[in-house]
Amino acid sequence: MTAMMRVPRTRGVGSGVLLILLGAWGALIPFVGPYFHFAYTPDAAWTWTWGRFFLEIVPGVATALGGLILLISAFRPVAMFGAALAAAGGAWFAVGHLLGPVWSSTTTLGVPGSTPAVFNPGSPTGGPLHMVAENLAFFTALGVVIVFLASVALGRLAVVGARDAQLARGEEVAWDKPRRSEKPDKLPEREKPVTEDGERPSVWRRLTTTR
Repeated sequence: MTAMMRVPRTRGVGSGVLLILLGAWGALIPFVGPYFHFAYTPDAAWTWTWGRFFLEIVPGVATALGGLILLISAFRPVAMFGAALAAAGGAWFAVGHLLGPVWSSTTTLGVPGSTPAVFNPGSPTGGPLHMVAENLAFFTALGVVIVFLASVALGRLAVVGARDAQLARGEEVAWDKPRRSEKPDKLPEREKPVTEDGERPSVWRRLTTTR
């Protein structure tokens, strides 16, 4: 049973690398984006805020760490944990910045006040299209793509394939496809009927003779 928990590392390489890159993007873009006029306020490079820490750095680190676990782990439950951790980071990217307006702080008189610092992502800068692109690249689209990649990795890890079963039984498994030169020769073509004069009959002649 323990052998069934083994999984080839190649199964999570693609998703793991992409998740690491996306996690690094999500954690670093708020600090380097101002160099390219692509940022939320405060639009100054390498400016620290608690909103950036909780809404971008934390999910970015979680995504990158999950991708790293998925990349290097050969134990199925651990690899699935890495994919789930990355999915959680992506979900927080997608919905975390939407909680700020909902969880507003209140004054002593019970009147809603400003957004708590930990849920304040700032405001996108630039024109309407520019602000839409910033929202997608910083939060919504980034989170959706991360969740999609992590879900694909989870689905692949949840299925025990034929090669995994052979590996669990201790059988030798050839993970590489055979080369073209190593494939068996094609079977000879089926011989066609030959007429008395040594020529193969045409389709019309065969049809007329069968009648």
